Amino acid sequence: MAEMTRTVVPISPAVVMGPVEAVLSPDPLPVDPVRVLLVDDDERNLIAISTVLEDVAEIVVAKSGEEALRHLLRTEFAVILLDVYMPGIDGYETARLIREREQTRRVPIVFLSAVNKEMEHLLRGYASGAVDYVFKPVEPTVLRSKVAVFVDLYAMRKEVQRTAERQKRLLDENLRANAERLHAEQQLRIAEQRQAAIIASLPIILYLEEVGAEQRVPKYASGNFEALTGYTLDTVRRTPGLWADRLHPEDRERVLAALATRSQGGAHSVEYRWRCANDEYRHFLDQAVLVRDGTGAPLEYAGTLLDISDRRELESQLNHIRKMDAIGQLTGGIAHDFNNLLAAVLGGIGMIERRIPLDPAQKKLVEMSRHAAEQGSELVRHLLAFSRRQKLEPAAVDVAKLAEAVGNLLAHTLGGRVELAWQREDGLRDVFADSAQLELAIMNLVINARDAMPDGGTVTVEASNRTIDTGQELAGLRLDPGDYVLLTVADTGCGIAAEQIEQVMEPFFTTKPVGKGTGLGLSMVYGFAKQSGGAIRLSSELGIGTRVELWLPAASAEKGAQIDQGAEPPATAQGDPAPLRILLVDDHEGVRSTTAAMLEDMGHHVSEACEGAIALEMVRENPEGFDLVLSDYAMPRLSGTELVRALRALRPELPAVLITGYAEPNLHSEEQRDLPVLIKPFTVQALAATLREASDAP
Repeated sequence: MAEMTRTVVPISPAVVMGPVEAVLSPDPLPVDPVRVLLVDDDERNLIAISTVLEDVAEIVVAKSGEEALRHLLRTEFAVILLDVYMPGIDGYETARLIREREQTRRVPIVFLSAVNKEMEHLLRGYASGAVDYVFKPVEPTVLRSKVAVFVDLYAMRKEVQRTAERQKRLLDENLRANAERLHAEQQLRIAEQRQAAIIASLPIILYLEEVGAEQRVPKYASGNFEALTGYTLDTVRRTPGLWADRLHPEDRERVLAALATRSQGGAHSVEYRWRCANDEYRHFLDQAVLVRDGTGAPLEYAGTLLDISDRRELESQLNHIRKMDAIGQLTGGIAHDFNNLLAAVLGGIGMIERRIPLDPAQKKLVEMSRHAAEQGSELVRHLLAFSRRQKLEPAAVDVAKLAEAVGNLLAHTLGGRVELAWQREDGLRDVFADSAQLELAIMNLVINARDAMPDGGTVTVEASNRTIDTGQELAGLRLDPGDYVLLTVADTGCGIAAEQIEQVMEPFFTTKPVGKGTGLGLSMVYGFAKQSGGAIRLSSELGIGTRVELWLPAASAEKGAQIDQGAEPPATAQGDPAPLRILLVDDHEGVRSTTAAMLEDMGHHVSEACEGAIALEMVRENPEGFDLVLSDYAMPRLSGTELVRALRALRPELPAVLITGYAEPNLHSEEQRDLPVLIKPFTVQALAATLREASDAP
């Protein structure tokens, strides 16, 4: 057989897809070899034809129609060379079965036949699905040419499929990349919107500023510029000197000096007050850094302008609260020491009256001394109220009855030119507070309002229910969540200057002329409100008036004794108790001496100790030698309560009385049940009643 040499030129993917797509195409798809299925029951024919076609394609041989069908189930072929006459399934039947399968119906079939060249047989072959006939003996050149045509067509079809697949993969990759880019852009826009929303919600301005500009005019400012300053950026640009002109006079020199030196360090951070468009001064924290270009040359300043007015307001309130607490601690200590002095003075005056006959002139001098000491005692009570160390007996107070009581007490005090008007909300709740101290607080506020209106006017007292929710904050108030009654005293008087608002509740500070007030009225109300679990808030404008809000807890069934309990024992007992052996313990010599003299005048036997350790040793040496212990509460090393606790470890039934100038001993409820407290300064009658209460207790 003659042979024909053919060269197969591979088709480059770049020719089909184009250069750009070839470069961008994903990994190349695997290329399977082109196969030709040769079906013949004659071994010699199989060998001969395979030899002819071995350089055209990969030859797969089958010796029967059944074997050919099995190959077609596993492998794809470019062309099928099918012998017509074979035992079993002949060529016609095999071709028909091949055409019935969807996967193989388009595979070209070339019949091999040695006989039956008649038209009838040819038509039958074509009807069975053949595309051509090759007659035996086979002419190699003809067979190679025909098979090569089908092989090339198959190869091109496969290359087109691979190209389409590559293009599809490329398109999918492009779509995925575009989708990812679109998603990234969407996320970026969302992030930008979120960032812009966050910045817009914050009291901050982002700005860019030229280097070396004579006037501060930002070339860029964030969108909330107008919200913080009240000016538009265009207005600032049209008025270059606006920023410097509206600096607070006290801050201008310092701020301008800081900005003048910022080029040396490449940054600045300065805080100042700036007058906004509504003429209100706001506190700004101005910070910026110098941005440089790629060569290191100065490019611009990038900075932030942060509104810290609320922070400064909170810091001011906190500092005021701390100052008031510190003053309260100091005032409480002073009141305690002052009470010791007054106790000694009043006790000494009482001793003089009882032991020394006095003529009328001398009695007058003693009475004047007692009156002065009692006035001092009244001042101490106000100081104790401010420092929240007074005795309170909280209970439900009806505001209607409170209004009636205050009105009766102030009927002649207000005069004819000042009217007191009460306005009560329907369904008003009772106040949970000490009734007497609440009356005194309202009276102080009303009298202050009267003094602020020398030409007369109306003092209005409003009462309404209020509820503080969890997490709710009210400017200037620190209140726990719960129900409150708000009592507001308002006047239309001269008002208080803004710089004095924070000082008016400090002890001994007053806006009244010299000799017209002690400066303890508002401080007493402040301390009473705090100790009662409430708060006080004051607002005022010069020439318009003052408004004082008194927030106090509303009464409820669940209200217990949350505030300091107890009161000075009533001096109603008549006569002195039976003579007692009393151990008197006090570190203040004057108080101890006068108290001992009072006790001795009552007929008691008194043993004195200047501190708790000495008293404890005296009881250890003679446990049954005393009927009662009278001890000061605040003593160094061993306090009164600690002393009583130690003494009762020796004698559990030993009666005891505490004396204090604080009016706030730290007692547990179990200890307080049989431990009366006597407040300094005290009278002989109060002392006798307390001794009777302690000695009669089981």
